[in-house]
Order: sequence, then structure tokens, then C-alpha cells
Amino acid sequence: MTVNNVRTRTERIVHFVVYIVLIGLSVLMLVPLAWMLSSALKPNYEVFQFPQQWIPHPMLWSNFPKALVFVPFGRFFVNTLIITFGTLIGTLVSNVFIAYAFARLEAPGKRIMFYVMLSTMMLPYAITMIPQYAIFSKLGWVNTYWPLIFPAFFGSPFFIFLLRQFFMGIPRDLEDAAAIDGAGVFRTVLQIIVPLSWPALVTVCIFSVQGSWNDFLAPLIYLNKMSLFTVQLGLTYFVGQYSGGWNLLMAASTVVLLPILVMFYFGQRLFVKGIIVGGLKG
Repeated sequence: MTVNNVRTRTERIVHFVVYIVLIGLSVLMLVPLAWMLSSALKPNYEVFQFPQQWIPHPMLWSNFPKALVFVPFGRFFVNTLIITFGTLIGTLVSNVFIAYAFARLEAPGKRIMFYVMLSTMMLPYAITMIPQYAIFSKLGWVNTYWPLIFPAFFGSPFFIFLLRQFFMGIPRDLEDAAAIDGAGVFRTVLQIIVPLSWPALVTVCIFSVQGSWNDFLAPLIYLNKMSLFTVQLGLTYFVGQYSGGWNLLMAASTVVLLPILVMFYFGQRLFVKGIIVGGLKG
């Protein structure tokens, strides 16, 4: 047996073991999701029944409309969409231009400022939570959406880093050609950089939407009126108003999770490409 054959056989064994481990971990991660969906289709007394009946019979699809009308989830969805899209706009506008400045423009101390910006990623939200609340309270923004949207217009260190790495992999010749044609910085970013950066931008969008949609702590701090609640606060309110209705809670949770799953399903290819390319280039 030649050395190449031994190497090929070893690689196949390693790949087989890796695939088995990944499949096992995937099943482990999917078990809670499967239990949630199964519980959403059961009567309440069967949710914690042992042994578990993973495929309910009969399937109570009526749990979904019951869960969504018990509390005003329609209003909560609208509130969450307003916050999510407002945050997404702020995230794209701010991070694209900041990342381009770090990737292409020259300024004294730019590298030091970049490292200082990255170091802020180590600050937990609990440290900045009280000062931010004091500022927004003085501005009269408590019980409004502004504290949840406005910070996105000042950039995020992780998004800036991701986009900067991607922008640094774009050939400078394209920007030089645009400059010869008289394009300024804003036109170069919008007409050259942005169209070539869809994988990174989609990645940023997915992270931004997921973060806003699943955010619980910030809405809990700033929103006290039920008419302003997000879906995450709505689930908590549901538990407080209807304790013990686990099947309806799982039905509502499934509906809340569905938009994120659909978004990731359609954007997963660009998402993975943006993570890989953004992490390697530069």
C-alpha cells in the first residue's frame, strides 16, 4: 500500500468521524426545537407526559390561533418589526462607512483608534446599561423606541471589524478607476463597495435582525407600556397571565421563532460566505 493510499484512507476515516460528531451535535441541538414544536401541537396535559409522544395524535393546530389571540401578539409583532427595521437601517448606514474609513482612508492614529474600538467589545452590557438609561431618561426617551434604535446609528465593533476585513479584500484598482471618473467617497462606497460586499452585508443584516428580534433585556428596561411590548416581552407577559399553559406558550414561541428561521434559511449561503471571507481577508 502506497503512502498516498494510506493518507487517503486516513483522511476518509477522519472525515467520517467528523461527520458523525457533527451529526450527533446537530441532533442534540435540534431536540429542544423538536420538543417545542411537538408540545405546541399537544393538549396541555401531554406536554410533560412520560414517555414523550414526539408525534402528537391528534395534532391540535388550534393551539396556534388560541395562543396568538390570548395576548395581542399582532401588536407585539408590529412593535418588534419597527424596532428591527429601524435598528437595521442604523446598523447598515453607520457600520458601512465606519468600516470603509478604517479599511481605506488614512488618518493619524487610525490603527490605535481601531484597536480601541475593538477593545470596547470586551465591555459587557451590564456596565453601560445604567449610564445609557440615565442618558435616555434625561432625554425623555423611556417608553419610546428610540433607546432601542438610536444606538445602532453609532456602529458596532463586531460589524465594523467584519466589514473592514471584507472591504480590505476588494481590489483598490476599482476605487482608483472611480476616483479618475470623479467619484467621491460616498459615491465610491455606494456604487463600488456596497455592490461587491453582499455576503458581508447579508451577514450583518442577519446578525442585526436576530439581535433585535430576540432582544429581551433592553425592551424590558425601556418599555413599560404593554402597547409598546416586543414579542419577547409578549412571551413573558403570556407566562404571567396564563401560567401552566405550556402548549400555548410553545405555540406562541414557535411563531416568534419562525421569521428568524426563514431569514436564515434564505440567507445562509451568503451568511457563511460573509463569515469565512470576512474572517480571512485583510
